[in-house]
This record gives sequence, structure tokens and C-alpha cells, in this order.
Amino acid sequence: MKSIFKPGVFQKLQVVKQVPMGVYMSLPETLRSNDETKELILLPKREVPDGTELNDLLNVFVYRDSEDRLIATTLKPYITLGEFAYLSVVSVTDIGAFLNWGLMKDLFLPFREQTCRVKKGDRILVSLYIDKSDRLCATMHLYELLLRNSPYAEDDMVEAVIYELSDNFGAFAAVDNKYSALVPKNELYQKLYVGQKIHARVKSITEDGRLTLSLRQKAHLQIEANGRIIMEHLTRHGGFLPFCDKSSPESIKREFQMSKAEFKRAIGHLYKDGSILIKDNGIYINRT
Repeated sequence: MKSIFKPGVFQKLQVVKQVPMGVYMSLPETLRSNDETKELILLPKREVPDGTELNDLLNVFVYRDSEDRLIATTLKPYITLGEFAYLSVVSVTDIGAFLNWGLMKDLFLPFREQTCRVKKGDRILVSLYIDKSDRLCATMHLYELLLRNSPYAEDDMVEAVIYELSDNFGAFAAVDNKYSALVPKNELYQKLYVGQKIHARVKSITEDGRLTLSLRQKAHLQIEANGRIIMEHLTRHGGFLPFCDKSSPESIKREFQMSKAEFKRAIGHLYKDGSILIKDNGIYINRT
């Protein structure tokens, strides 16, 4: 028989019995019925608010304890059913990982619900769901769960968390931990990892309301930013870098985390303002 208590959410329950181990509670509407068999749930003594009496209403969160029994708590978990949260991995076992979600029993993250293999100490974005065994579990598969139609417009700057990497598409991200976004493959001029927080610009918005992000600023601002990066590299390397028009796109990306086209625009800008000299063997700081 399906329980009247809903795991993963807060419910207002009424105290119906006080026992040495805590208080037993139930839904107020069931107590008003004539059914003598009332389903009860325990709120452990350590979590019973001081001064609690019979018939008091308490707002409690329902989940399963280490023995797989439904139990109530007055603690506030970091995530509730259907929400998203950035949680820490506290352990990894043969069956999956466990996350700290603010309750006595850690939250289970099955291997099949991981977008990459996580390890102890990682921080990752997850959602909470109920599995086929009626247990609360976490999932990193967020693409179909994240919200669309965010309040952001093109060129807005946003904060996001990477939750999945794809060789074909790029890096899937969640803006504000809840809005669906993608950093396309052609925007990945630096290595990203699952769980990483990024500061990005909204490049475009798809017809279905998902955000497309860029790690770059608008063109004129990016030229200045790239110019600063090149000057910092020149300073660290004694005023000379062996990069020129014949340098490969791969070597430029590896050294500067920018495309060859961006590199050429930046050094053109630096040359025009007199910051560098361009010679056949590379670029030099202009010390004159």
C-alpha cells in the first residue's frame, strides 16, 4: 500500500503520540477520518522542538533512514524533490557515490546517474528524484530537467555550473543552477570539467528557450582582454615569444587559450598601439 507520506518534500504533520524515542506524527486530514488504522511516522527525539505537545503541527521533511524506513526530520536538506543543488561527494563505493545533503543519511548517486565518474571531494550539480524502489536518489542527468525561458538576454553575463561534457556538442551547463545552457564546442578554448563554475556571456537563445554561452566577451572587449594575456606572457618570457603567422592554431590555443584568428586580432591591436614589435621569428615587447 502506498504511504500517505511523501518522501523528498516538506509536509505539515500533527503530533499524535509522544514516546521516549521522539514523537509519532500523521497527516491532520487522516486523523479526522473514522479509520482506526492511522499511518504514523517518527520524528526522532533529537529533532523534536522544545515545548512540542500533542496535536501540534510541525513542518517536517520526509526521507528514508539507514534501515530504509520513512522518517521525519526538522532539519532543512540542501535539496528537495525536483530541485537542483551543488553538493559535495563524501564517499564512493562499489554501487555509486554518496553526497552530503545536510541530513544524517547521505544522498545516494548511482553510477548510472553520473555524467562522469565522480570522486570524494568533488562538488557537482544534481537533482533529486524518487527511484523505482521509492528511494530518494540524486542524478547528474539534468538536460531534460533544467528550466528554459530564463530572464536573461543576449550579451548578459551569467554564472553557471558545468554538469556534462560532450565530444560532439561541448559543455552542458546550468545557469543559476536551474536554467538550461550550452557552451558550444567551438567556444571551448580552455579545458572545462564537470562541477566547474564559470562566468560566461549569453551568446544567443535557442527557439526552445535554452541559452548558448560564450566564455568570451564581445569582440572589441575580447581583443583588449586577449592583448593583456599576450603582454603577460611576453613579460614572463623575457619580452619575446616565438609566435607568428606561421604558428599552428593548436600551438596558439595551447599557449594562450584563444583561436588563431583572435590571436592575430590581438597582436594587430598591440602593434598599432606600439606595445609590440612583429618580426619573422616572433613578437617582442617594444621597449623604445
